[in-house]
Amino acid sequence: MHDHSGSNHHRRTTSKALLLALSITLGFAIFELIGGLLSGSLALISDAGHMFTDVIALSLSVWASYIVLRPPNERQTFGFLRVEILIAMVNGIVLAATSFIIMYEAVQRIQNPVGIEAPLMLVVAVIGLIANIAGVLILREKAEENLNVKGASMHIFGDMLSSIGVIVGALLIYLFDLQIADPIISIMISLVILYSAYKVIKQAAYVLLEFAPGGVDRAQVKEEMRKIAGVLDVEDIHIWTLGSGIYAMSAHVLVADKPVSACSCIIKECEEMLRTRFNISHSTLQLEYEACEADACPLVRRPGK
Repeated sequence: MHDHSGSNHHRRTTSKALLLALSITLGFAIFELIGGLLSGSLALISDAGHMFTDVIALSLSVWASYIVLRPPNERQTFGFLRVEILIAMVNGIVLAATSFIIMYEAVQRIQNPVGIEAPLMLVVAVIGLIANIAGVLILREKAEENLNVKGASMHIFGDMLSSIGVIVGALLIYLFDLQIADPIISIMISLVILYSAYKVIKQAAYVLLEFAPGGVDRAQVKEEMRKIAGVLDVEDIHIWTLGSGIYAMSAHVLVADKPVSACSCIIKECEEMLRTRFNISHSTLQLEYEACEADACPLVRRPGK
């Protein structure tokens, strides 16, 4: 059994955190666009465009965090838990594409330097850094346990790195007139963002391909189940992720020939152990008896009959 009411409450708080981060990102994207137009800074305008892509990504994340609250139905028997994973994958791909676009623009800027009003660029970038730090802090706790939030958090973290890069670039331009500093820093930031995107895409792909969760050791699960009284062995173990932090498992449990009531207690004890020890909330365990002779099983078709 899984505590769906507790899970839904947790997801509602996740939705609120995403919505707050979205509001901050949208507000500063507009502010940065205005600052870029006033200062003539292509770097700020490009970063504002990057933030608007993040607004789209965060909007998708907010939508996903609400749609997973819908209860299961006849066709979606597990509900919409995988929507978060799909959105995380989309966010990772958008992050990667954005990184390549920024690197392309940086190369163009190296070839064709653009004059920038460094003081205004610096002020806008500092305010942007403060806004991005607030967004990262808002999502930090939820990002550790929710892949959808992690993808959204990576977008804001990329914005934070961009703001730091713009600040450094503005200082170098203001103090030493190094116009090339801005595109070079942009390329370095893009490489960091690209690596973050790779990690999000990889984790989402592992969930969609039904890999075993990284924090669950299949051999250890088997060992712990065999310690339960009445369990002789465990075979055909399959463990996968339904949604962020929600794990499922199926297995064949070999037990000695016992009354059904006794076997029911074994199953309940196994389920409780899996839930508390490994956070596996959905488990399907098939009982098998120690021996099943053909003559004792009337439904088994014997050779020649």
